[in-house]
Amino acid sequence: MARSLAQAALLVDGYNIIGAWSSLQQTCNRLGLEAARLELAEALTDYSAFQGFSTQLIFDAQYRNSPGNCEVLTQNLAVYYTEFGQTADTYIEKICALSCQNLRKFQQRMIVATSDRAQQLMVVGYGAEWMSAQKLAAEVVSTASLVRQKQKISKKSRHSYLANSLDPAAKKRLEQLRRG
Repeated sequence: MARSLAQAALLVDGYNIIGAWSSLQQTCNRLGLEAARLELAEALTDYSAFQGFSTQLIFDAQYRNSPGNCEVLTQNLAVYYTEFGQTADTYIEKICALSCQNLRKFQQRMIVATSDRAQQLMVVGYGAEWMSAQKLAAEVVSTASLVRQKQKISKKSRHSYLANSLDPAAKKRLEQLRRG
């Protein structure tokens, strides 16, 4: 079955976010940059799925002397590492320049998450929306809380009645027995 268009395309400047979120800075200081990258990717996995965003988490070639590559983590999240010498900023600008025209045609939003002021001005100029690192952090936390609440409600409602835990065939058979 073909996947429907995502509600929005979200581009995340990975190192900018790591530098702006205190929790990721602490992880980076304690466990290293790779651990901070993984923690950010995990946070964006649930957020992107819940929001219906097609998210690209972009890291520039800092600390890597290798060709650029893409790792698709989930249906909603891919991690991009730019080419050696290319910054995440130039990669994001290029995506905005190439995509914003098509996104408007399909009535899809493009959001760029970064606290880099120059980057903000550039992407807004292309027609993308801008989200600060702090706003993204607040939305990720809020979404995680909503997901936990929905899971609690779902668990309570499923376990409230024995019939809710039965498979459809068993429910049908019990209904037949009840009616005689």
